[in-house]
Amino acid sequence: MQEEIPERPPGSNLIEALNVRRNAAFGFSMSIVFTALVYVYRVVLVGHVRGQVGTPVAYLALGFVLAFSLGALLTAVFTLVSARRLANDLD
Repeated sequence: MQEEIPERPPGSNLIEALNVRRNAAFGFSMSIVFTALVYVYRVVLVGHVRGQVGTPVAYLALGFVLAFSLGALLTAVFTLVSARRLANDLD
Protein backbone atom coordinates (compact mmCIF):
# COMPACT_ATOMS: atom_id res chain seq x y z
CA MET A 1 0.00 0.00 0.00
CA GLN A 2 1.35 3.37 -0.98
CA GLU A 3 1.28 6.20 1.54
CA GLU A 4 0.01 9.54 0.38
CA ILE A 5 2.39 12.42 0.82
CA PRO A 6 0.66 15.63 1.84
CA GLU A 7 1.01 18.54 -0.51
CA ARG A 8 3.62 21.07 0.41
CA PRO A 9 2.89 24.76 0.28
CA PRO A 10 4.50 26.43 -2.69
CA GLY A 11 7.95 27.90 -2.12
CA SER A 12 6.90 31.15 -3.72
CA ASN A 13 5.11 32.14 -0.51
CA LEU A 14 8.43 32.14 1.35
CA ILE A 15 10.11 34.10 -1.42
CA GLU A 16 7.34 36.70 -1.29
CA ALA A 17 7.39 36.86 2.51
CA LEU A 18 11.13 37.50 2.56
CA ASN A 19 10.97 40.08 -0.26
CA VAL A 20 13.69 38.29 -2.20
CA ARG A 21 12.94 40.08 -5.48
CA ARG A 22 13.12 43.50 -3.85
CA ASN A 23 16.30 42.51 -2.00
CA ALA A 24 17.88 41.21 -5.20
CA ALA A 25 16.98 44.33 -7.15
CA PHE A 26 18.39 46.59 -4.45
CA GLY A 27 21.49 44.43 -3.87
CA PHE A 28 22.42 44.18 -7.54
CA SER A 29 21.69 47.88 -8.10
CA MET A 30 24.04 48.79 -5.29
CA SER A 31 26.72 46.41 -6.57
CA ILE A 32 26.52 47.82 -10.10
CA VAL A 33 26.88 51.38 -8.81
CA PHE A 34 29.83 50.38 -6.61
CA THR A 35 31.49 48.48 -9.47
CA ALA A 36 31.05 51.43 -11.82
CA LEU A 37 32.70 53.73 -9.26
CA VAL A 38 35.60 51.32 -8.80
CA TYR A 39 36.04 50.96 -12.58
CA VAL A 40 35.98 54.71 -13.16
CA TYR A 41 38.48 55.26 -10.36
CA ARG A 42 40.89 52.56 -11.53
CA VAL A 43 40.68 52.92 -15.31
CA VAL A 44 39.79 56.56 -15.84
CA LEU A 45 41.30 58.43 -12.90
CA VAL A 46 44.37 56.34 -12.08
CA GLY A 47 44.97 55.07 -15.59
CA HIS A 48 48.02 53.03 -16.52
CA VAL A 49 50.51 52.41 -13.75
CA ARG A 50 54.02 51.45 -14.76
CA GLY A 51 54.86 47.89 -13.79
CA GLN A 52 51.25 46.69 -13.70
CA VAL A 53 49.62 44.80 -16.49
CA GLY A 54 45.97 45.03 -17.33
CA THR A 55 43.81 46.49 -20.02
CA PRO A 56 40.47 48.23 -19.61
CA VAL A 57 38.83 45.09 -21.03
CA ALA A 58 40.44 42.95 -18.33
CA TYR A 59 39.22 45.38 -15.68
CA LEU A 60 35.76 45.21 -17.25
CA ALA A 61 35.78 41.42 -16.80
CA LEU A 62 36.91 41.84 -13.20
CA GLY A 63 34.15 44.40 -12.75
CA PHE A 64 31.57 41.88 -13.93
CA VAL A 65 32.82 39.37 -11.36
CA LEU A 66 32.78 42.03 -8.64
CA ALA A 67 29.25 43.16 -9.53
CA PHE A 68 27.85 39.64 -9.63
CA SER A 69 29.48 38.39 -6.44
CA LEU A 70 28.79 41.57 -4.46
CA GLY A 71 25.19 41.57 -5.71
CA ALA A 72 24.69 37.98 -4.57
CA LEU A 73 26.26 38.75 -1.19
CA LEU A 74 24.12 41.85 -0.64
CA THR A 75 20.99 39.94 -1.68
CA ALA A 76 21.76 37.23 0.86
CA VAL A 77 22.42 39.77 3.62
CA PHE A 78 19.25 41.74 2.88
CA THR A 79 17.22 38.51 2.77
CA LEU A 80 18.64 37.43 6.12
CA VAL A 81 17.64 40.80 7.58
CA SER A 82 14.14 40.32 6.16
CA ALA A 83 13.96 36.82 7.65
CA ARG A 84 15.02 38.13 11.05
CA ARG A 85 12.41 40.89 10.95
CA LEU A 86 9.74 38.39 9.92
CA ALA A 87 10.74 36.02 12.73
CA ASN A 88 10.61 38.85 15.27
CA ASP A 89 7.16 39.88 14.00
CA LEU A 90 5.86 36.33 14.38
CA ASP A 91 7.02 36.06 18.01
